[in-house]
Amino acid sequence: MKCPYCGFKESKVVDSRPADEGNSIRRRRECLSCENRFTTYETVESLPIVVIKKDGSRQAFDRGKVLKGMIRACEKRPVPLAQLERLTDEIEQNLQNALEREVSSEAIGEQVMEKLKGVDEVAYVRFASVYRQFKDINTFMAELNKLLEEK
Repeated sequence: MKCPYCGFKESKVVDSRPADEGNSIRRRRECLSCENRFTTYETVESLPIVVIKKDGSRQAFDRGKVLKGMIRACEKRPVPLAQLERLTDEIEQNLQNALEREVSSEAIGEQVMEKLKGVDEVAYVRFASVYRQFKDINTFMAELNKLLEEK
């Protein structure tokens, strides 16, 4: 780390502690040349995720849209909002960990359906019916039968 006083490029860490509610680390450093002390902050670099929509357009990932879709699917179901927020966090973390900066909306939808399937089957079917755009009762029944076979 370059010293802000003399420009020397070597320093030692004197003290480290969490800052910003654990989202960064505050470090006190001492320049090995002039011995002045200064503070630096270290944060995780998060790159934006771009969602490729079905029509080919691109937009920034919005976790609010994912959460809103799950809330709508779980309407009048015994699923706590805290659990849906945790699932949204897991989906967002999966996308960040994938190291792909562009992801299709289909891939996100599949993750949402997989999470909802483990939480509430009715919510899963509701989300799937909108997401997969069931055209008639036969495609709806095929999805229900697939769900029953997995049990």
